[in-house]
Amino acid sequence: MARIPRLTFDRGTLILHPPPRGKGWIDYALWDDRIERFRIPAHQYRPLVETLRTEGVSFDDAVPGFKALNLQPQVVMAPYPHQQEALQAWTQSGWRGVVVLPTAAGKTYLAQLAMQATPRSTLITVPTLDLMHQWFAHLESTFPDATIGLLGGGSKDRTPILVATYDSAAIHAETLGNCYGLLICDECHHLPSDFNRVIAEYAIAPYRLGLTATPDRADGRHADLDTLLGPVVYHQTAAALSGQALAPYQIIPIKVKLSPQERHQYDQLIQRRNQFLQEANIWLNSAQGWQRFVRASAQSSAGRRAMLAHRQAKTMALGTDGKLRILADLLTQHYPERCLIFTNDNATVYRISQDFLIPAITHQTPVKERHQILQAFRQGDYSTLVVSHVLNEGVDVPEARIAILLSGSGSTREYVQRLGRLLRRGSGNKLALLYEVIAEETTEEAIAFRRRRTTSGAKAAPQQLELVPPPYPEPSVPPPRAAEEATDWPGPNSRRTNEDNSNS
Repeated sequence: MARIPRLTFDRGTLILHPPPRGKGWIDYALWDDRIERFRIPAHQYRPLVETLRTEGVSFDDAVPGFKALNLQPQVVMAPYPHQQEALQAWTQSGWRGVVVLPTAAGKTYLAQLAMQATPRSTLITVPTLDLMHQWFAHLESTFPDATIGLLGGGSKDRTPILVATYDSAAIHAETLGNCYGLLICDECHHLPSDFNRVIAEYAIAPYRLGLTATPDRADGRHADLDTLLGPVVYHQTAAALSGQALAPYQIIPIKVKLSPQERHQYDQLIQRRNQFLQEANIWLNSAQGWQRFVRASAQSSAGRRAMLAHRQAKTMALGTDGKLRILADLLTQHYPERCLIFTNDNATVYRISQDFLIPAITHQTPVKERHQILQAFRQGDYSTLVVSHVLNEGVDVPEARIAILLSGSGSTREYVQRLGRLLRRGSGNKLALLYEVIAEETTEEAIAFRRRRTTSGAKAAPQQLELVPPPYPEPSVPPPRAAEEATDWPGPNSRRTNEDNSNS
């Protein structure tokens, strides 16, 4: 009597032996001479099982190590319309895909809804320890009866719901791969890197959700998210949600002229740089042009002088004294409202902190001190904070209405994340204000244009908040249950599934 093929999990891969009848499964398999068995990448688990079932192949599925969960939220809140739409788009895409929402639009609550829609053991990956602890606190208060653990920062839990940093999850990907049925990647633009991508590649999770405000990557690898998590299934901008789920906001650009002395020095520096670029036939209108400039600066003294002139000119534009005078006027105008000041470098942070007696947070600030400063800001003991890049991502900045962007990079992601720090509605008729202070007739004008190029215009007029939107409609087919008989995996046209360990 022929042996029944057995499918097992082995360190981020699947082993199928003995080879089953049929031909479809061969498309996913590679022969491993070391063990004389066929191996299949773990992330192909779901399509492989679908193929075997479609061809009527009987096999012993010993892969899944996850289980069904009983997730009963302590407090039930009606989702916003955009959260309903995002969840529905994700389920209609077969419980796979990426949702793009601006900061403060409720991505964490959307993930909670996804967990309730597919109640399975869940792995949640985040980029920072601060964000890991925020997720843990939210889930612990939401699902008090669930067992929730941490992986990262010294914690090495193995629980049905696990919140992990990307670094720790990647290190342990070979052992985590078959333990979770739902994979949630927060700030999922981090996932396609060479180190982090194994989290998804070594995972069998049939259900996958990516969350981000800015999916695009400079290296173009955001396209890999289609394979790792699924396609973008829903996308909303801050402008579209302004006055509804988010506070209405205005972006106010302020142009600052360089002083005559600064202008003369700036023009000289730019002329020195441009002369070298012209002689070397280098154009800085693309990433390739910048890379050529960097290489050229390492190959000759003239190139080094040109690069030094470029950096000095940029520093002058970003940190002109005129910006500090504008800062003083804005702080006086909005005192005592809570205000965040963003800069592009630590030196400017410390200068502002010293000159204006404002608490500062940089990557050099110890964790305990950072938490103390944020707590004092939350309680109103501090009305203003000055920061560089540390609050861009992974930190729940307390409510603030005013932000002053004194300098920044050309990154759209950074711009969107900084704007998002203001957009939590809070109480009352909040109108968030982002002041963008730009040195006139300098390279900073081009930088400001680049970081705004993919954002839409703001809605200035406050709108009525829909406090109790309609409840989320139940899907026409109920979510899968672990004890059901084996059926097809859910897809765009087929939504019921089963991943228990019985033979098909």
